[in-house]
Amino acid sequence: MAGQSLPSRDVLWQYFQRVDTDRSGSISQEELSKALRNGQWTEFNPESVRLMVGMFDVDGNGMITFDEFAALWKYITDWQHTFRSYDTDNSGAIDTRELQTALTSFGYQLSDRFVAMLVRKFDRRGIGSVSFDDFIQCCIVLQTLTAAFRQEDHSRNGWITIAYEKFLTMVMTMHL
Repeated sequence: MAGQSLPSRDVLWQYFQRVDTDRSGSISQEELSKALRNGQWTEFNPESVRLMVGMFDVDGNGMITFDEFAALWKYITDWQHTFRSYDTDNSGAIDTRELQTALTSFGYQLSDRFVAMLVRKFDRRGIGSVSFDDFIQCCIVLQTLTAAFRQEDHSRNGWITIAYEKFLTMVMTMHL
């Protein structure tokens, strides 16, 4: 599928209308959740859907317009290609070794122990691997935390010194 082009706007509009079950002209988090399927043909993790709606809901009304849906479609498609490229055993899930490879290629230098902890944290099924939607959530959380850390890492050496309350404020104001 890599290199496959996105559907035309007309086709995306048809998809959008199918997902917009209440015909409001916008898609709610619930409607999107019912429409999205991960690699195991189950609904996306509600937390992953919430994070994605938060990222693409430009006007902040909790709903996804058609243009926001088109951007979200591209985002999910890009993540799908990324996920498949690191799911080297074609199991439909990312194990610890595959996640370590993916995160290293994204520029993260994380210990095996930390990556194993990420798998435990985002493995909702308890099978030692992460499904597609949970992989997206893991990467969004890691990216968000890294961005917050970098704002405080003025010397860019991977170390910060901050007061406890500042740390709490950083974490509590993140859209996670």
